[in-house]
Amino acid sequence: MWLEIILALLLGFVIYWFVSRDKEETLPLGDGWWGPGARPTATEDESVRPFKVETSEEEIEDLHQRIDRVRLTPPLEDGRFHYGFNSKYLKKILSYWRNEFDWRKQVEILNRYPHFKTKIEGLDIHFIHVKPPQLPSSSTPKPLLMVHGWPGSFYEFYKIIPLLTDPKNHGLSDEHVFEVICPSIPGYSFSEASSKKGLNSVATARIFYKLMLRLGFQEFYIQGGDWGSLICTNMAQMVPSHVKGLHLNMALILGPYILTLLLGRRILSLLGYTQRDLELLYPFKEKVFYSLMRESGYMHIQCTKPDTVGCALNDSPVGLAAYILEKFSTWTNPEFRDLENGGLDRKFSLDDLLTNVMLYWTTGTIASSQRFYKENLGQGFMANAHDRMKVYVPTGFAAFPCELMHVPEKWVKAKYPKLISYSYMARGGHFAAFEEPELLAQDIRKFVGLLELR
Repeated sequence: MWLEIILALLLGFVIYWFVSRDKEETLPLGDGWWGPGARPTATEDESVRPFKVETSEEEIEDLHQRIDRVRLTPPLEDGRFHYGFNSKYLKKILSYWRNEFDWRKQVEILNRYPHFKTKIEGLDIHFIHVKPPQLPSSSTPKPLLMVHGWPGSFYEFYKIIPLLTDPKNHGLSDEHVFEVICPSIPGYSFSEASSKKGLNSVATARIFYKLMLRLGFQEFYIQGGDWGSLICTNMAQMVPSHVKGLHLNMALILGPYILTLLLGRRILSLLGYTQRDLELLYPFKEKVFYSLMRESGYMHIQCTKPDTVGCALNDSPVGLAAYILEKFSTWTNPEFRDLENGGLDRKFSLDDLLTNVMLYWTTGTIASSQRFYKENLGQGFMANAHDRMKVYVPTGFAAFPCELMHVPEKWVKAKYPKLISYSYMARGGHFAAFEEPELLAQDIRKFVGLLELR
């Protein structure tokens, strides 16, 4: 017992020393040029141009021919999703994709919201910008930037957007009405990929900040999960006076905090962790160690040699679908790996899942999207300045129970000292806006309401 107490005190001192350095640092704004060749001397064209998603008969025919030529490996008996994507179920998806999925119809759905492009730091940046169809008298909409991650896209937000921009017609009060801007990360979907090494989350945060200024917003809210959480965090570290509030549904916080879990449930309960935290973190071997090992193989590849696997995936729509859709199974709920179909029909429609895959396939951006891992994580653990910096803007956090790694409120508050809202969500996993748009919208509205009361 005494040994446990001494270890806890020593570990507590180390963590306290690590997180208690309260210098309100900011990331330098900097500048960049990511287009091909040298930066031109002429001033960059800052016009915002309407954009429309399009398709062609040739594009669809090529896809069908590639699906027809598929060569699958038979699955193991009772393999389910324990070895990755079950090829028996993949055959059913391919049949639907080839014979029933209507890409033209999905393109029409994609075009329901206004799309735009604009050149920033040498890259054509794509975004959708959705304004409220109606506003209460004497009120103005709240600008909200929402940023996706991998292997998602701007399409993840299509079901949450109406809840934020038109709440009254969706059973919510019109106390908080937003206009929503959803950009594509450079190298994803319709945003141009960098021609140069080094385009990481900090550079992306600066590009998206410039985008918001270009759209006329000096102050705005930001929201993100996955890479979006890091990009939004960097933006808050870079231009805190412009960020009214930061809402996250994932936080990349490990560092020394994860070591506290080795102390066990009893010690952590004495250190102020809640019962819900303990439920989501223990048994430690299964819910943290084995889970992270099981789900992080892709990350090692993409942090080191993304172009190699990217070459294969960019050439095979079937391989691309298996690689991407497997994440929408186990990242939505780890127990889905016990099901023959990976539980993909529990939260999503095949039309929605295949539309997201098509955004990678038709734009040829899987390799450039994977490079984002090497640019951000390829330099080593805690290698970047922003990893060690706190965030001094008001923050809200939604902890979805099936996220890849649960992050207790204590950990979030250490990185984000102005945390004003932390919610244990009733259900949901990694793709929060895609899976549970109502829950996420309600938490964003709750956070903004608390912030405006201050």
